[in-house]
Amino acid sequence: MKRVKKGPSGPSRFFSSCRFYNIPLYQCPQFLFLIMGIVIIAVIVITYFITVLKIGDPRIVSLIVLAITAVLMVLDYIIVNSFERVAEAARMKAEFIGIVSHQLRSPLTNIKFSLDVLMSGKLKNKQQDEQEYMKILQENTERMKELINNLILVSRLETGEFPLNKQLVSLVGITRNLIEKFKPFAEASNVGITLRVQDGIPKVEADSLWLEQVVKNLLDNAIRYVKGRGTVKIHITYDPKKILFKIEDSGVGIPDSERKYIFQKFFRSKNVVRHQTEGSGLGLHIAKLLLKFFGGEIWFESMEQKGTKFYFTLPIPKH
Repeated sequence: MKRVKKGPSGPSRFFSSCRFYNIPLYQCPQFLFLIMGIVIIAVIVITYFITVLKIGDPRIVSLIVLAITAVLMVLDYIIVNSFERVAEAARMKAEFIGIVSHQLRSPLTNIKFSLDVLMSGKLKNKQQDEQEYMKILQENTERMKELINNLILVSRLETGEFPLNKQLVSLVGITRNLIEKFKPFAEASNVGITLRVQDGIPKVEADSLWLEQVVKNLLDNAIRYVKGRGTVKIHITYDPKKILFKIEDSGVGIPDSERKYIFQKFFRSKNVVRHQTEGSGLGLHIAKLLLKFFGGEIWFESMEQKGTKFYFTLPIPKH
């Protein structure tokens, strides 16, 4: 099975990686790697000529050059890796502040507006208007609650402090229930959902609540990122060792330069943000962490403006 298509190579990949971290070129890990490489080559050449002049024995010269090269390569890797982790931490911090502030500011604004109207005493049809504004309060409170719950869930998953109630559950049953729940949202978005299931799909060992969260996150994304009228197709198959879940949408797709970041927390693709303002960038990260707990894997294929296919597998319990 083909998994992730490779992104751009060469200079375009180099500069896109630097732009992704949103830092000056001289602070970019890839740029530092290039500079360190030039320094290593220069040191090797200088070392070679010095040792030839001072020692003369080609075997000893070779050993010295190889030893110095190895040390410099290790140092290069450590330094660049460290800078990359720092740059990634800085990017994630900025993404976290931006996403959380936006996701909290919007519902808070709606809540404040609704409360101001309710407390003003200027409602024309008091009973009907009160119910409408109460509904707005409830919906926005739920949005804030969902974001906070996701943040707590990510923290617990990453620290390993996450109790699971594993039992035999039906992935097919969970998927069918979620499709029914998402039907009103899908119809309102002009998106059709189809499900194809291979006969005799066995149950898997997982926590039903959190396996439902995985499918929910994938289905929600698939519907949201379809532009205009489109389709979401789900196909569930199995072999003797595992169950394969595939969900395909006809949405905006994922740019080549951003594919390696898709499962990182707080990451949202630029073309997705243009079409869909809501989202915390946590759904796919949570799905990947949960599937890891269940012994599964997740990957995707995508073509920009054509759509995306997400796949995940779950092992079939041995009897």
